[in-house]
Amino acid sequence: MAEHLLGAVFPGTGSPDTGFLEVWGCWTPASAPDRRAVAYVSDRDGAPRVWVQPLGPGGRARVVDTGPEPVADVSWSPAGDRLAVLVAPGGGEHTQVWTVRTDGGDLRPLAAPEGGSAWFVEWTGRGDLLLVTEVSAAGLAEALLIDAATGSRETVAAGPLLHPEAVSRDHARVLLRCGPRGVRRMYVKDLSPGGINLPGGDTGLSGGGTGQSGGGTSLAGGVAERPLLADLPGSTEHGVLSPGGGTAYLLTDAGRDRAALVAVPVDGLVGVPVGGGRVVVAERPDAELDRFALTVDGRRLVLVWNAAGRSELEVLEAGNGPGGGSDDTGRAGTDPAGTGRGDSDVAANSDAAADSGGADTGSAESGAATDSGGAAGGGTRGGAGAGFGAAAELGAAAELGAAAGFGAGFFGGGPGWVRRPLPAPPGEVVSSLRLSPDGRVAALAVEGPAQPSHIVLCDLDTGRYLPVAGAGRLAAAVDAELVRVPARDGLELSGWLYRPPGVLGPAPYAVFLHGGPEDQERPAFTPLYQCLVAAGIGVFAPNVRGSAGFGRAFRDADNHALRFRAIDDVADCTAHLVRAGLADPARLACLGWSYGGYLTLAALVTYPRLFRAGVDVCGMADFATFYDRTEPWIAAAAVSEYGHPEADRDLLHALSPLHAFDRLTTPLLVVHGARDTNVPVYEAEQVVRAARARGVPCELLLFEDEGHEIRRRANRVVFVRRVTEWLGRRLTGVSSG
Repeated sequence: MAEHLLGAVFPGTGSPDTGFLEVWGCWTPASAPDRRAVAYVSDRDGAPRVWVQPLGPGGRARVVDTGPEPVADVSWSPAGDRLAVLVAPGGGEHTQVWTVRTDGGDLRPLAAPEGGSAWFVEWTGRGDLLLVTEVSAAGLAEALLIDAATGSRETVAAGPLLHPEAVSRDHARVLLRCGPRGVRRMYVKDLSPGGINLPGGDTGLSGGGTGQSGGGTSLAGGVAERPLLADLPGSTEHGVLSPGGGTAYLLTDAGRDRAALVAVPVDGLVGVPVGGGRVVVAERPDAELDRFALTVDGRRLVLVWNAAGRSELEVLEAGNGPGGGSDDTGRAGTDPAGTGRGDSDVAANSDAAADSGGADTGSAESGAATDSGGAAGGGTRGGAGAGFGAAAELGAAAELGAAAGFGAGFFGGGPGWVRRPLPAPPGEVVSSLRLSPDGRVAALAVEGPAQPSHIVLCDLDTGRYLPVAGAGRLAAAVDAELVRVPARDGLELSGWLYRPPGVLGPAPYAVFLHGGPEDQERPAFTPLYQCLVAAGIGVFAPNVRGSAGFGRAFRDADNHALRFRAIDDVADCTAHLVRAGLADPARLACLGWSYGGYLTLAALVTYPRLFRAGVDVCGMADFATFYDRTEPWIAAAAVSEYGHPEADRDLLHALSPLHAFDRLTTPLLVVHGARDTNVPVYEAEQVVRAARARGVPCELLLFEDEGHEIRRRANRVVFVRRVTEWLGRRLTGVSSG
C-alpha cells in the first residue's frame, strides 16, 4: 500500500489529470516466428503483463497469464510455442526468468536465484535453449544456457561484473561483457568442442573478468577467453556474433568519442589479443549508435541512432566486399543461413538491461518496462514470400511521409556494407528493436512527448510502418522543444522544454533531473510532465554533464571530483530559464529520480535560495550508506563513476548532500519504493529524519509494493497527483512580480 494522496485540486490550476494518468503503454515487442502475431508487454489493464496481438483481420489482443507479478520483458521462442518472460516479483528489482506456452499453460521459473536476479539475453536458435544471466545475492554472475522445455542448465562463464551478450549457433563460442560502468570490455570465450558441456567443470573467466587488458588466458580444459579492443580506451556496451561466430559486431566508443558499430574478427590463436582487422561498419559525427539488430543470416543490420535524443533508423545491406555480411565460411560446422534464432537487439542505454555488471541506478519516471537490450525476437526463418499476417500485407499500412534524410553528417557504410536510411519512425524515440526471423520486418516500440509507447512494425524493404498496439496520440499533450544551455565553464548542455500552454510571461517551472547518471533525457512520454504543464507549471528536463548520448568525453565529465560541476550545471540550467524570460525566479522547483534524486538534494544544499520546492525520488543521500546497502554488483560497478568507498572516502563524504543538510531550507517531498534494492529505502528514511530535525517541511510517500521503478499504473497515478499537488501548492499563487 502507498501513502495515498487526497484527491484535492490546488487552487487556480484545474485538474492535474486531464486524461494523462489512465493512458496505457506497450513495450518490448517480439514477433512470432511465422509473423502472424506480436507479443509485447502492456499495462493496459493496470499492471504490466504479456499480451499477444494476432495480425490477421479481426484479431483481438489477448493476455497470456503469467501470474500476478509485473512483467518487464517477453521474447518468442524459435519453435513458436513458448515465451520467455522477465518477471519482477513484488514490483522490485530482483527479476526472474520464467517460461510459459503461448496459450498460457506450463508456466514455470527457469532462473530465480534466491536473493539475486536473472535476465534472459536471447534464444540461441538450437531447440529451446535460452541464454540467461543469473546473479547471486553475493554478486557473482553466471552466464547460463537453459533449456526452456526441460529446465536443464549449463554454466558457460562466471565472474563478477559479467554479462553474456551472445552465443554462437554451434554453442562453441560466447561473447561476454565485463567490467564496471564506463570502462566495460568485451571478451570472446571459446567453449568445449562439443558445445555447452565444459571439461573440468570450469565456470568462468580467469582473473574475475573485470575488464583487464592484454592477451587471453587459458582456462581449465583448454577453454579460453580473449579481450576485444583491449588496446583502446573507452567502453563497449553491447555486441552480437555473426551467424557462425567468426565476427563480433560491437556497439562501442572504444578509441573514439561517439559510440559506433565496429566489426571485429574473433577467430585467432588462443592467448593472442583479438581486434586486429577491426572495421568501423557505421559511425556518425553528429549522433551516437543507440541500438542495433543483426538478421539471422548476417546479411542485414538495422541501426537506431540517437541524434540529440531523437531516434533515426537505417538499414545496412551486405555487399560482396570485405567485411560485408556473414564471414564465417572458414569455420567448420557453421551454418550461416541458419535454421532459426531471431535477431539480437542490443542497446547502448537501457534501464532494464540485463546488467549484472552493475544495474543502473537511474530509471524512467513512468515506471514502465523498458527493453532488455539483448533478447532475441524470433525463431525459424520464414520463406521469401511469407505473409505478414493471416491476410495482412505491409502495403496496407498508413501512407508514409517522405523518407528522412540525414544530410552531410551521415557517413557511408563500412567496407562491404551499403547504408540506406529509413523514414522517420512514428514517434521521437525508439526504445526497442527486434527483427523477424526472415529479416524483412522490424518490431519497434516507439513513443514521443504526446504519444505513449506503442508497437509498430516496419517493412525494412519499403520503409512502411504498420501500427499494431497502443493508445494513440493525446490531443491535450504538449510537445517538447530542444533547448541548448551554456554552462559556466563553456560546456554546452541541452534539455527538453515543456511550456505550459497559454501562459504569458515568466511562469513557475520545475527542473527534472534524470537518473544514471549516464541515462539521457529524451523526448518520450512522461505523464508527470504533462500533468505539471496542464497545472500551469512548465518543465525543463536537462542533460547535465555525465549524461549519455553526447559522446564519451561528455559522459565522463562528471566522474569523481568532477561531480561538483554537474551540481553547478543544475544552477546554470535554472539561470538560463530565468534569463530567457521563461521562468519566474520566485517559483522554481527541482526534482529528480535515482541519481537525479541525489542531484536534486545536492543542488538544494549547494544553492539553498534557488528553489521553493524539491522532490527526491529514490535518490542517494550519503554515498557511504549507499555503498554499504546497495546490491554488491551495483556497488562494484559504481566505483568508476563515483569513486571507491574506502580510497575516496573524503571525496564521497564531501559529495554526499546529507552531510550538508544544515544548509537545507527548501520544503521537500521524498518518494521511494520499499522494495528498492538499487537505492535502498534507508536513503529516504535518513533524508526525512535529517530534514525534520532541522525544521524543514518534509513529507514521505512510500510505495510498499514497488522498487526502484513504479510499475503499477494505480501507484503511478498516486505518485503523479501527489507531486503535482506538492509543487502546485508551493509554486502557484506566488510571484516575484
